Amino acid sequence: MYEKIVVPIDGSDTAALGLAEAIKLAKDRAGRIRLIHVLDVLPALSPPVGAAGADVVIAQMRAGGESILKDAETTTRNAGVQVESKLIEETGGQAGEHILQEATSWPADLIVCGTHGRRGIRRLVLGSDAEYIVRRSPVPVLLVPSRQTAVP
Repeated sequence: MYEKIVVPIDGSDTAALGLAEAIKLAKDRAGRIRLIHVLDVLPALSPPVGAAGADVVIAQMRAGGESILKDAETTTRNAGVQVESKLIEETGGQAGEHILQEATSWPADLIVCGTHGRRGIRRLVLGSDAEYIVRRSPVPVLLVPSRQTAVP
């Protein structure tokens, strides 16, 4: 049923919980996982960083994203699951939009997202990629809560 699973990954413990759940599902169904890391280069372009400084910061951000993907690929392969990954660079905008584009173009059967479970003003200020994905996804979405938000 869920043979192609998209997993957004950002290097957080919460994303790792989402990946662990996706691995369980993929192993159960002999499925594949596509890891997505969305790199927002807008903060690197904002003042006071000049053009040369922005290039250095973006290169560092890119290297960090590639490292996050490589670690997650290793974890997934070590679990015996087929995996591929994609680094997406954006300038501002909503990471969830890029994740949904990937899920549609691949095409995925499921998206598995770790979620921080932010509420109130923190969610308004920080946004919620998981909420964006749930509201607009053309495929089922599994949200995996962080341990802090999980009810015992």
